[in-house]
Amino acid sequence: MPRFLLTMVICCAGVNAQGTTARPTVQAAGQASVYLPPDQVKLDATVMTQGTTAQDAAAQNANQVTAVVASLQKLLGPGADIKTVNYYVTPNYKQPKGGGPGTIVSYTASMTVEVTLATISMAGAVIDAAVGGGATSVGSPQFSLKDPEPARLQALRLAAMQAKNHADAIASGLGHTTGAILLLQEGTTVNVPIITGVGAPTGGGATQVTPGLIQVQGTVVLQTELL
Repeated sequence: MPRFLLTMVICCAGVNAQGTTARPTVQAAGQASVYLPPDQVKLDATVMTQGTTAQDAAAQNANQVTAVVASLQKLLGPGADIKTVNYYVTPNYKQPKGGGPGTIVSYTASMTVEVTLATISMAGAVIDAAVGGGATSVGSPQFSLKDPEPARLQALRLAAMQAKNHADAIASGLGHTTGAILLLQEGTTVNVPIITGVGAPTGGGATQVTPGLIQVQGTVVLQTELL
């Protein structure tokens, strides 16, 4: 069920510059959430290598990344959505005990590739393929919706209905009714992935990834006349 957060403000009557009495207004803000299962997941696989020179570290890294990508393509096919999202080569220093400038003792090369999957159930197998191919670390799965707009529109509709219902309730409690809408404004909309769990393989078994739901939140601010 959607959850709603509501804040209400009663705006008191005032007098404008011409001396006429302004009509009092009532304002309410409603927030609604829609929960949907994800239909897309992204996984990061990183290869980190060290060498005595920058070229050595980079060459080792390139070979190991090639093996990781080959392992992923063997599982997902040559058309798999795999792209490089991070790469660096950096020196490692040793600091002398007495202080002073450090000396370079080795170099570290790191590359991260991102895999995008439309089949959520393949996430665990992709983790295993990346690790089996030589990845030194695999990032947390990033679950999402390919097109969150329908859920966003639903959340906004629900938030608007709740804001109007509560504005009516406030007016009724004061012996009034609501009139013309003076302000209708969209607030913040957020997508919040909820991950249920990622289980490491045990006893030679496959990694199990259990996605949660995607929470899409919508907020609407409503102001009406108080009759």
